[in-house]
Amino acid sequence: MRFDERVPLSRFTTIDTGGPARRLARPRTLDELEELLRWAAADGIEVEVVGLGSNLLVHDDDVDALVLHLEGELAEARVEGTELLAGGGAANAVCLHRARGADLGGLEFASAIPGTVGGGVRMNAGAYGVEFRDVLVEALIVDASGLRALGPDALELSYRHSALAPGEVVAQARLRLEPRPAPVVKQRVAELLSERKATQPTTKRTFGSVFKNPPGERGAGRLIEECGLKGHRIGGAIVSPRHANFIENAGGATSGDALALMAEARRRVHERFGIELEHEVRFLGPLELTPL
Repeated sequence: MRFDERVPLSRFTTIDTGGPARRLARPRTLDELEELLRWAAADGIEVEVVGLGSNLLVHDDDVDALVLHLEGELAEARVEGTELLAGGGAANAVCLHRARGADLGGLEFASAIPGTVGGGVRMNAGAYGVEFRDVLVEALIVDASGLRALGPDALELSYRHSALAPGEVVAQARLRLEPRPAPVVKQRVAELLSERKATQPTTKRTFGSVFKNPPGERGAGRLIEECGLKGHRIGGAIVSPRHANFIENAGGATSGDALALMAEARRRVHERFGIELEHEVRFLGPLELTPL
């Protein structure tokens, strides 16, 4: 079985924190992915997948799991008619480029999500009123027992949620698009990126949105801001002065620093508003927020 040992996972996270993976494998084909998952299951080893690391907080110590980074054909994307067939490791930016080149729209929202298709399906990622559920035809899910194709309903896709369990990997997804001239797609993407740049710390090292937005008119960022936490710092991590639902690595931050900030924000919001924030960022390793 081919894998690398003790690879620093900070290389795979956009906030640039986290310890090493005891085993990191880079499957390039469906057969290689299935073989790795069967091997891990037989040895009782947990499986985690990392994409572009834009929604990921990794424990500062060793991560005792088989960490997968999908590459090769598992990270490719191609247009088939008015659909896009993308590997789970395909970057959203690549998928958008392929669609636009074929005069197809529907993926413009993904320009604001600096991640992969697999991560997008797993968490039903979305932006500006559109989610992966809205464009997903079906996803090819692989685990130790084999593979199966599941649609949005079978995956139970809802706000930042799917029914996928640990060890179940999104190997491929088929996305439904619609004819749209490339210049129109390009203009819409420019508008969305401009809006994102104006409201989010796009030039800083972050892992994206920290908490899911709770029901109601005020989002998580507004609630945290009203608790006076913009600019609040623990160690090398800081609540973004631009958008309070982001944590920046201001220099030398650890995942523990970011987790402590999350716990403080969650505690203050609960004390002031009676709202229990739920984290959107995915934890890798034994990370856990302090109970309220």
